[in-house]
Amino acid sequence: MKIKLIGFSSAGCSLVNKISEGLSSKGNECEAYGKCTFVSECSVIPVTQTLHAWTEVAFQDSDAIIFVGAVGIAVRAIAPFVKTKVADPAIVVLDERGSYSIPLLSGHIGGANTLAKIIAEMIGAEAVITTATDINGKFSVDSFAEERGMYISSMACAKDISAYILEKGNVGFKSDFPVYGQLMNGLVSADDGDIGIHITSNDAKGPFCKTLNLIPKTTIIGLGCRKDTPAENIEKLVIKVLKSNELSIHSVKSAASIDLKMNEPGILNFCKKYGLESEFFSKEELECVEGDFSESPFVKSITGVGNVCERAALKASADGKLIQKKVAENGVTVALVSEPYIVHLDK
Repeated sequence: MKIKLIGFSSAGCSLVNKISEGLSSKGNECEAYGKCTFVSECSVIPVTQTLHAWTEVAFQDSDAIIFVGAVGIAVRAIAPFVKTKVADPAIVVLDERGSYSIPLLSGHIGGANTLAKIIAEMIGAEAVITTATDINGKFSVDSFAEERGMYISSMACAKDISAYILEKGNVGFKSDFPVYGQLMNGLVSADDGDIGIHITSNDAKGPFCKTLNLIPKTTIIGLGCRKDTPAENIEKLVIKVLKSNELSIHSVKSAASIDLKMNEPGILNFCKKYGLESEFFSKEELECVEGDFSESPFVKSITGVGNVCERAALKASADGKLIQKKVAENGVTVALVSEPYIVHLDK
């Protein structure tokens, strides 16, 4: 995570440094700031602009913000920038003595609850968790999906799921993937019913009267295209091919092609629109991929390899299976690879 920390006193800045060092040792990218009278005596980056201006930038470029000071300071600082639980960074507040670690915003999806607990364990503080599912020992759909990198089909439905678990009892649970582990408190295995969670690659499915689909990233797209092909043409064929395979665009993990297309605007813009990672491979790397491919002499004369999309998708995958061979339309070629996936309930 990219984390920014800020203290408002000498003691606060000292704690900021301690937390920053600890979190950095766990692989996080931390920046320690201070805004106080004696900040020059502290080993932190001095904040010279207003707290409002500092917080605005932090909201835009950080995964988490840690305030060491009064909760009221943090609330007033973040208030103008709070948007949605999906977009907001994790916000954690600690008192300057390090007695309490409080997740203030984005406890589940943003990871503030987990971060607060990590900090508490690190410095000997008490994590003050207030989210209802956590304090009642119930299943939290937000945390479950976030920890496993799953797309939540509807935040409104996710809210209904949590409310139902807290107020009425269990909701149904169905998975199109193998499941390992014991169902959490609040879930019961079911194929239908009034309300439930469905782990699937197809967001058009709905086995329950009210279904929340959780979609893991299991699909790799292999792409090829003529030079300067518009992103719209690429998107149109990708969506068409995904739909024909009953796959959601939200199941896509990444897109892959040959390195000759590394700067192809259409591919890059398509990936940017859907937040996809992109991978590009040399013709030598693609030639080493084993399999039965749809070879094209023309493509080989241009790229040096007889098939780009199928080979690239397999190269980018971890033990994936080619589920859709090359489909061509309007100067675009698309192939799909599906990676194996197991739902680990005890993660």
